[in-house]
Amino acid sequence: MTMKIFNICYFASIILCFNSLRAQNLAPKYSNEFLSIGIGADALGLGNAVVAQTGNVNSGYWNPAGLTQTNKWLEVGLMHSEYFAGISKFDYLGLSHSIDDKSTIGFSAIRFAVDDIPNTTQLIDNEGNINYDNITTFTAADYAFLFSYARKLKVEGLSVGGNFKIIHRRVGDFARSWGFGIDAGAQYHVKKWKFGLVVRDVTSTFNAWMFTLDEQMQETFIATGNELPRNGLELTLPRIILAGYRKFDLGKKGFYTAPELDVDITTDGRRNTLIRTGLISIDPHLGVEVGFKKIVAIRAGLSNMQYVTNFDDSKSLNVQPNIGLGLNIKNFHIDYAFTDIGDASIALYSHVISVRLLLDRPKNMK
Repeated sequence: MTMKIFNICYFASIILCFNSLRAQNLAPKYSNEFLSIGIGADALGLGNAVVAQTGNVNSGYWNPAGLTQTNKWLEVGLMHSEYFAGISKFDYLGLSHSIDDKSTIGFSAIRFAVDDIPNTTQLIDNEGNINYDNITTFTAADYAFLFSYARKLKVEGLSVGGNFKIIHRRVGDFARSWGFGIDAGAQYHVKKWKFGLVVRDVTSTFNAWMFTLDEQMQETFIATGNELPRNGLELTLPRIILAGYRKFDLGKKGFYTAPELDVDITTDGRRNTLIRTGLISIDPHLGVEVGFKKIVAIRAGLSNMQYVTNFDDSKSLNVQPNIGLGLNIKNFHIDYAFTDIGDASIALYSHVISVRLLLDRPKNMK
């Protein structure tokens, strides 16, 4: 029981300290990193290598220019996944509406949260007594709302799109932030080739953090040697994604294979990626799909290529393998992905299921 309480206290303190440190650094690495996890089991099965080929409601997240490939009055996307044995939950809702044959609008909502975190700051009273009844719970949650617009240009095969996003992050009643940002994207299709470009956080996305700590909690922070968090501004620097896709027909019976290579270029300094410098870091990821017409597809992907330090201080390349399966039944699409097969990587792993529903305009609507 004692060890369990210790683990609970330690976990809660890590959450609080992590958010405090992040809020006090103006442009930290991995800012708003919950927006890099990915949505849609089809994309996750491909190792997130979809920026060039994406062409459904999920394009609002991956590359807003891909929304121009949707031709339904309304398309709905849903996804739920859990990480760390169900401690963290990731939920997504996407909507897209085709205005005409050239323009499409979209909306995406994302929530990544840890619920029911024990607040142990009041566990020990002023007299040094431990009182478990003083333990309360709170939620640490990140929210993002993306408003998308995409349009086909006069150049055949060229589309552009953009997102205006609102970000809200909250840690119980102790800390909260609001942020705003812009994403821009483009796709160019020529024959069986597709190319994609996305610049996330084009003008840098900011989060304004505000902290509310009562007097007793401030005393607890000071007594335990923790620095009091201060209100501040956190910037998310631009990320550039370049992508290329090619479809190959396998005979004349509808079978095909389609690989895609994406390269993420971050501008917040040296990260633990395959290629890194003091200014930028480059993270490639690869996905391939084998399918029959648009009915069924098997997917595999490689991502999160990182160098890890072993027990003997040597370094080795660590890669996250993913697999997936997709099934389309008329206007209903269901996809499954198993990320990080065999827990081979230090990254997140989960079983993920997502669905997409395509709806025509109701007949009673003019």
